[in-house]
Amino acid sequence: MGIRSELEVNYDFEIVDEFLDHYSLMVDVMELLVLDLTKKDMYKRSVEELFRVFHNIKSASAFLHIEPMTKLAGFVESELEELRQRETPANDETINWLLSISDMFSQWEKDLEADKEQLTPIKFSLLKIPDTQA
Repeated sequence: MGIRSELEVNYDFEIVDEFLDHYSLMVDVMELLVLDLTKKDMYKRSVEELFRVFHNIKSASAFLHIEPMTKLAGFVESELEELRQRETPANDETINWLLSISDMFSQWEKDLEADKEQLTPIKFSLLKIPDTQA
């Protein structure tokens, strides 16, 4: 049984369907929000929105017991908390890391759509926190 099928067995179909719809929307906006972190006039709004996206993913995936997603979203949320305290645009290392994070969440969306047996494992390189000051 695949991940999506298991969710539909364990939770009300409407809850799973709503999660998948919202998750898809959040994954769709991630990359643009990350790229906007390089723009001084867009930085504050984008970092706040990204924080909200990852907080929502963390909360929803925790409710549905999707552990890898919950853990990575929480990890990213913590790093975004640090970025929320800054006023200057993000550096290239931070942008590239967040784009790779976005790719991981996008892959998980594909895994869920394909009803794979399990989510693609988290790439170890994503767990290396970028130097946000460089």
